[in-house]
Amino acid sequence: MIGAVSLLFRATPGAGRRHDLAAHLPAPVIPFLLLLLLAGCTPRGSSLPPAGAGDDGLTGIASWYGGRFHGRRTANGEIYDMNALTAAHRTLPFGTIVEVTNLGNGRKVRLRINDRGPFIKGRIIDVSRRAAKELGFLIDGTAPVRLRIVTPD
Repeated sequence: MIGAVSLLFRATPGAGRRHDLAAHLPAPVIPFLLLLLLAGCTPRGSSLPPAGAGDDGLTGIASWYGGRFHGRRTANGEIYDMNALTAAHRTLPFGTIVEVTNLGNGRKVRLRINDRGPFIKGRIIDVSRRAAKELGFLIDGTAPVRLRIVTPD
């Protein structure tokens, strides 16, 4: 393990003289640095509670996307179908089913995460055109919503 760290920090300044930064670090620091490096590479879990868990879930603004993205590949490799019940979320794993509730009218729909987004500050989910229609915000473009993860039965 120390050899790997040594390779990371090794440099060849000047006339072929090697400088080994790892040799100058106290021994307990090296594993800590590796741990810190690896911790930055781990995926973060969702903070959303399961649907029906009695918690209010995550609330925020939803928007919809379609048109120019229809027929293009999503982040998980599927072809985007704006008439399917799918959505884009920044961090939830692909395939996660979420229940989205429009807080303005109470309409609910279950969607499968198959893309990444939204990329507009303040929004928590991008839904397909069909989902926006079923949730009742196709015309307005955005709506306040609550998200909950649906757990398999």
